[in-house]
This record gives sequence, structure tokens and C-alpha cells, in this order.
Amino acid sequence: LSVVGFNVARAFGPAFGGFIIGASGPWAVFFLNAASFIAIMVVVYRWRPAPRRSKLPPEDIIGAMRSGTLYLRNSPELQTVMVRTGIFAVCASGLWALLAQQARRGLGLGSFGYGLLLGCIGLGAIIGAWLLPKIRERLSVNATVAAGTVVFALATISLAYIHSFGVLAGALAVGGVGWIAVLSSLTVSAQTVTPSWVRARVMAVYLLVFMGGLAVGSAVWGFVAARIGVSTALLFAAIGLFVGPAAAWRYRLAGNTNLPLTPSLHWPEPIVMIDAEPQEGPAITVMEYRIDPKTADEFLQAMKEMKRIRQRDGAIRWNLSRDTADPERYLETFVTESWGDHLRQHER
Repeated sequence: LSVVGFNVARAFGPAFGGFIIGASGPWAVFFLNAASFIAIMVVVYRWRPAPRRSKLPPEDIIGAMRSGTLYLRNSPELQTVMVRTGIFAVCASGLWALLAQQARRGLGLGSFGYGLLLGCIGLGAIIGAWLLPKIRERLSVNATVAAGTVVFALATISLAYIHSFGVLAGALAVGGVGWIAVLSSLTVSAQTVTPSWVRARVMAVYLLVFMGGLAVGSAVWGFVAARIGVSTALLFAAIGLFVGPAAAWRYRLAGNTNLPLTPSLHWPEPIVMIDAEPQEGPAITVMEYRIDPKTADEFLQAMKEMKRIRQRDGAIRWNLSRDTADPERYLETFVTESWGDHLRQHER
């Protein structure tokens, strides 16, 4: 729904902006855009978030960012989403960065015509949002992203070599369908593999990768266009989009698989005989296991995965030891930065 709302604005905003430029000049567009933020400020001011139910104090900013980074570093499913998002954003930015130049030089359009071309992409995205449920019934999330990427690549090639306004507008509208198919699938993938306690931080990183990819890619394709021409730069960007789906063979999205993200809450409340403030630390947790030597190899393999899970949920150090005096006894030890971080692990 967020992506649809964004593209509804993208469908009508550019054409409206081009009309305002023709009537009053660029200053009026930027002035009205700035004034529109007043409405957003009012909404944010009136927003009343649901009260927190945790008994713990909120995390400090730096600690929360650190724990979010730890989660990302130890979540292969999320790393896959970030890699696929970065590759797509860098290559897809070619169309967005060079559309204005091609509209003026290749088609001789002014601001209003340029706004209409942008609006066609937004209109296509709205149509794509309507089609997406039917597409997902037939294609997996990886196939949807691959197909959407190829469609957007074809729209990029169309921008490079088609000089008929009507034909190009239709091609860009179809490209908008591919755009929302990829963007929606990547956004959903990022959220469905992330538990609620870290989801906002993960989506912040996702947006950073996506917007950063667009920014870096725009600079790269602008640099290329200045030296070998706009059409050739768009062709190379499209080739990058065609090659991008090859990453799917190594980096496969988890998609809509229902990962068990609900906290198990199986840890008992710790017995505390001394007063401990949440900010005090570090805190060391020791878990004792009794393992039959016949199944020791399977246990050690399972604990390799447990190491990643502990670090993903906030542990800064982890160790597994075997008692030389008692071969069946293993000790798992991990460290969190503070007593509060340890208590938060109970909720995660």
C-alpha cells in the first residue's frame, strides 16, 4: 500500500508540476512542495503511537543502531534482500537519472511533456499493483522480481532508442508495472524475514540501500552519458538489469515463506539477588548442556547455527566449551553489552 500511494503521487505529481512550471516557473513548484510538508507535520503531531508494553527502558540510539547492525550481519535472508535491492537500484537509476535529458534532446519535450512521461511510469505502477495479486498466484517471489527486472530493462532500452512520444509513453507505463513488481516484492521480503523488535531498523537500512543505490547509480550513469552519450548509457544500464537476475541463483529471496518470528518466551525470568541497573554490564550468560557422545557431532553442527542466532539477537561474544573431566558436559557462554540487553533477549 505504501508503494501504491507513492506511485499514485508519481502518476499525477510530475504532470501537475510541469503544468505549474509552464504557468509560473520552477520557483512555484518548489514553494508548493515545501508547503505540502505542513500537512505531514500535522499528521505526525497528532499521531498517538500505541504504548510500549515492555518492562525495560527504551534502548539508547547508539545501542539500538548497533543491535540492528548485528541482526543484519547475522541474517543471511536479510543480506540477500539488501544485495538484490542494491543491484537493482544502481542499474534502474539509469532511467530515472537520464529521462529528463532524453526527453529534451531525443524527443524535444518541455517540462510538461517530461512530467507526462514520469506520470506514465507512475500510472503503470498503479496498474501493476492491481495485477500483483494475480501475478503472485502464478509466480514465486524470485520469478516475480526477475520478470519485473527484465520488463524495466526493456523500458530502459525503449527510452534509449524510441523517439515517438506515444510509443515511449506506453513502454514506460509497462516499465512501471515491472518497477512496482520488483519494489513491492523486495519490500515485502525484507519485512517477512524480520521480527517486530528490529523491523523498523531493518527497513531503515533497506531504504538506505535503495536510495543510496539510486544516488550512486545516477551519478555513475550521468558520468557515463557525458562521455559516450545518453542512449549508450541507457543501453548499458539495461544490460546491467538483464544481468542482475543472475544474482538470484546465489541470492534467493525467502519470499512469503512463513518463518517463525514470534518470540518463544521460553527463558525463565532470571533470579536476581543483587540490584542491577539495565545500563550496567557487560552481562555473561552460561548455558549447560548434557550431550550423549554418540550425538556430539550433530550437537556441534547445531551450535554453529546457534552462534549466529545469539549474535543476531545481541550477543557481542560467543563461546562453546567442553568439560575435559566430564565429556558429556558442554558450556555455552555469550556476552551482551549490558544487563538490559540480556533482559531484552528474553523478549526476542
